[in-house]
This record gives sequence, structure tokens and C-alpha cells, in this order.
Amino acid sequence: MFSQTQWLKTPEATLAFHHEAASGGPRGIVLISHGLAEHSKRYARFAKAMAGRGYHVYAHDHRGHGETVADGAPIGQFARRNGVQQVLADMVAMRDYAAGFHPNLPVILFGHSMGGLIALNAAVTLPEKFDAVAVWNSNFAVGLTGRAAQAILLAEKALKGSDVPSGMLPKLTFDTWGKSIPGHRTEFDWLSRDPAEVDKYIADPLCGFDASVSLWLDIFELTFRAPQKRHLDRLKRNLPIHLVGGGKDPATDFGKAMIWLSNHLKRHGFSRITTEIYQDKRHETLNEIGAEAAISAFADWCDEATARP
Repeated sequence: MFSQTQWLKTPEATLAFHHEAASGGPRGIVLISHGLAEHSKRYARFAKAMAGRGYHVYAHDHRGHGETVADGAPIGQFARRNGVQQVLADMVAMRDYAAGFHPNLPVILFGHSMGGLIALNAAVTLPEKFDAVAVWNSNFAVGLTGRAAQAILLAEKALKGSDVPSGMLPKLTFDTWGKSIPGHRTEFDWLSRDPAEVDKYIADPLCGFDASVSLWLDIFELTFRAPQKRHLDRLKRNLPIHLVGGGKDPATDFGKAMIWLSNHLKRHGFSRITTEIYQDKRHETLNEIGAEAAISAFADWCDEATARP
């Protein structure tokens, strides 16, 4: 059951993960890569729905998040160094564990927000490991603004080190996004229009923490890395890719970042891109009003992506 925490020991970490078994004859495996300042257990409803459609679902806590334990990775930090490489290695370890239990099933990698950055980077790093990729509510289109943020982070690193919370990035991201919601009730209303979901996030002790300078630097490395041509060229051009955004999501420039990614992939020759912008939704599509329809549409896409010739 998804509510039960299990543990996967690797040479570098002990990953906390959750599993929901497929109902009936399994069609494939869905690996969930969660977002920044949250954890995998929040995906229980999504996992149950996908299991009901015939998919084994696995979701682990990234290092520096949730209950995962790794040397040099307290809450808010991937690692003392090489954080990107280590978080991607964890993703692949979880994939290999799941595929070992369910051999010969296609593997779909699903990522939300920061998890979408990780998902696309994992796919371009080891493309033979994944049969389809879904990126929801992630912003790869940061451009010069992202480069300016990197400069700020490097200045913070020089002044106070990398293993302490960033003072500037929360103001430029979470704080700004929160204030962008007209008549916002809380600073986290940008996550969802559902007050109950927002309140659950705020009350969760494993959510909403301050990310370290090093974690923010790792996030921007992920952001700029995957869309580069030399990395995308590792992927098959007929790889099924599913993109979702929210038209009221300030974290993705109100869905424009997802459109940018869709167009960017098409310009590089990818032919199986599915893009959906839910105009009334904010950042957490899976915790939004009407999430059931988005989940059902995703399951339909998974069925098509995993269909045998």
C-alpha cells in the first residue's frame, strides 16, 4: 500500500519510497518524481488512480526531502557536491528496483515541477531506461532571469556558504508567486485553488522548508542542462512525451513555460509531444479542483504510450 513507507538502500543513500500495485493485468510502471519542498506520500491519490488503470506506481523521496537519508543531504540539500549527479543516480536506482520486480513492462517517468526537471534530465542521461516521460508544471524557460539567479546564488555561496538557506531565491520565487494570486488567503495559494489542499501543505512538517544555496544551484543546473541539443540528441525522436501546465500557475509563467518546452522539443524533431494547458489550474495540477479529469487524461496517454504494436 502507498501509505506504507519502504526503504531502498543504495551505495549513496537510503531512499524512502511508496508503492501502489497495479489492479488486474499490469500495463506498465509509473515512477513519480516529486517537486521541491514536498515529498512522495502526497501522491497517494494519483498512485491509486493509476494503479486502478493497470500501472505499478513507485514514488521515492528525493535526497534532502521527506524521509530519505543520505550523507551530506539534510532537509533542503541534495548533497555537499555533485548534487545533480546523485539525485539522478537515485532516480535510476528506483527505476531499476521497480523494473526488477516487474520485468518486461514499459517504464513511464512522471515528474512534477522540480521533479519534472529531474525526470527530463534522467531521460537524457540514460535514455534506454525509460519508455515515456511526463513533465508537469516545470519551468525550463528561465533564460536570462535564470542566469541572473545563478549569479545571485554564487554571490550568496561566496559570502555564507552553500549549505545554508538562500536568502534571495525564496523572495524571487515562492514569495513572488504567492503575492501574484489576487486576494490570496495564504502565501501558498499559488499551489491550488482548493483551500483544503493548500492547508494540508502548510500543516505538513515535511513541506514548505527553505532550500539551501546548493540545492537552488542544482535546480538551475537541471534547468539549463536537459534542453541542450547535445543532451536531447541522446533521445529517440519518437519518445512519447507528455507536458501539462496550468494557465493560472505563476511558477511556469502561467503555462507559457510548458508551451516553450513543447515548441523547443518539436524544433529538435520530437514527434510524439502531447501538451495540455489547463487554463483554470494553478501549480499543483494533481491537487487542483478537477484533478480527476487530468489524471484520467494522463492514464489514457499512458495506455497509448505503452500499447504494444
